[in-house]
This record gives sequence, C-alpha cells and structure tokens, in this order.
Amino acid sequence: MPESESPREPLEWRLRAIVGEENVLVDEPMSEHTTFKVGGPADLYVIPESFDELREVLLACDEAGARRFLLGRGSDLLVSDEGYRGVIVAVGDGLVGVSVDGTQMTCQAGVDLREASEMACELGLSGLEFACGIPGSVGGACFMNAGAYGGCVADVLESVRVLLPDGSQEALGVDELDLGYRRSRVASEGLVVLSATFGLEKGDPEKIRATMDDLTHRREEKQPLEMASAGSTFKRPEGHFAGKLIMDAGLQGYRVGGAEVSRKHAGFVVNTGGATATDVRAVIEHVQDEVERQFGVRLEPEVRFLG
Repeated sequence: MPESESPREPLEWRLRAIVGEENVLVDEPMSEHTTFKVGGPADLYVIPESFDELREVLLACDEAGARRFLLGRGSDLLVSDEGYRGVIVAVGDGLVGVSVDGTQMTCQAGVDLREASEMACELGLSGLEFACGIPGSVGGACFMNAGAYGGCVADVLESVRVLLPDGSQEALGVDELDLGYRRSRVASEGLVVLSATFGLEKGDPEKIRATMDDLTHRREEKQPLEMASAGSTFKRPEGHFAGKLIMDAGLQGYRVGGAEVSRKHAGFVVNTGGATATDVRAVIEHVQDEVERQFGVRLEPEVRFLG
C-alpha cells in the first residue's frame, strides 16, 4: 500500500484539525513519556489543550474505531518495546490549569500531583502534603486513589468533573466515586477525569513545608529515587507487605538485562540503565511466580501494561 494511502491518515488529519498540527506527533517514542524510561513508539501522540478538544479527540478516535489511551504523567505505566498501535491522548501535556477559591483547589487532570502539593504549600493550604513525592497526574491520582505515608486522595478530594461516554460532563462528589485502596469508580467504569477539586485547610506554610521535607527525606532514605521506575511495582497484598515478601523470597537484586529488583527497596523494580520493557516484565513475572511458590501469595502489579 503506498504511504499516502496509510489507513491511519484520515484520523491523523482529523486530529490535527482539532488540536493543531504541532499537537499531533507520529511514531512518538513512549520511553520519553514514562517514568520507567522504556517503551516503543505510539502510532499517534495527541495533546489536547482544552476539555472541548479532549472530547473531540476521543470522539474522533471512537468513530474511527481506533484504540486510544489517556496518558497522565506515565508514572505507573509499562509500554511494550513494540509500542502502542493506536492513539495516546496526552492529558498530562495539555490540561494543566489550576484555580484556587479560598481553601478549595481545582486542578485539571494533567496537573502533576507534586506540583499541586507545592502550590498548596506556598498558599498555606494543608492536606496535600502526602502527595509531595507522588509522580503522577491529578487525573491518575483520582483513577487509582493514590496515596502515601498515611494519606490518600480520598482524604481531601471533594469532587471530580468527568467526561461520560456520551460526551457529556458530570460532577461527581467524593462519596460517589467508590474510592478504596488503588480503586475507584473512575477506573472501574472507564470515566475520563477532566478536573478534581480538593478541600484543603488553612495552615502555616512553614509547618506544611517541614512535613513535606520530612516525607521527602524518608523517601530518599528508603526508595531508589535515583533510578527510573514506576514507583511501587506491586499492590499491597492483604495481610502482607510486598517488599518484605520479595526480600524474604531472596529476590532483592534479581536482574534481567537492565531491569532489577531494587537493592534499596525490594518493592521497586528499577531500570538500572538500558532496560527494555521485556526485561522489566520478565523481572515482574519472575517475582510473582517465586513469591507465590514460596509463600502462596500472588502479587498483583500496581504497574499497568500497555501495548
């Protein structure tokens, strides 16, 4: 088939008409958009800069029968070495507006959760301190009810504005979101987060900063932040800690290619440099099999696999 007759071109033209020429990238390497720093090319990588553009992009993909995936900050994602045959909709690159009304902070879905935490601190608003080291987007944080060090999104979230499958928008209160450990209605029903409103409290910026500095110090001491990873690789199994099971199984330092079970924290699979997605997946699967063999516990990845 001549290149000019590529079946993806009609969709590509339509997407360029929606978001602009510069916001549609072809064969974009996903290694540049994930914290694991691995992953092959996406057919199309599209950056919507408004809710209307996002809705139109999703509609165009659906009408063309094209696979699509909404990308935040790529912090919990392992994209295959072959890449993604479809459209990556890069919410994290375009929908990054923030507004503050008193103690309410509303962030568009692509806002970096760490940046939201920093902004809250500067404004003397308390509640997002736990998020100071979580490298995900606000939309992704609502998707998985992100949390750390005793705090989670459910503690401070008031509502989310979502895009429904029919293209309409709806505001859902936190009590309508079925938030639990790494669980939400956003994930189970495939809702698209447009923005989230957090209910914070007035606080002393210096005390807020001290708390964040303490959490950052604890992270730096215990976690392999100097290496590329997707954070905690596995969900916490009921009655256990994933890192301890992995360590007790003798797997700390287990390596395939450039991927390794961190020697600093066994709950992290890291890219030591030059790892492929195949390497990372091989390590994850070996850890799952070996922990299950030794302890009868099947670890469930917190990482999502794409491609």
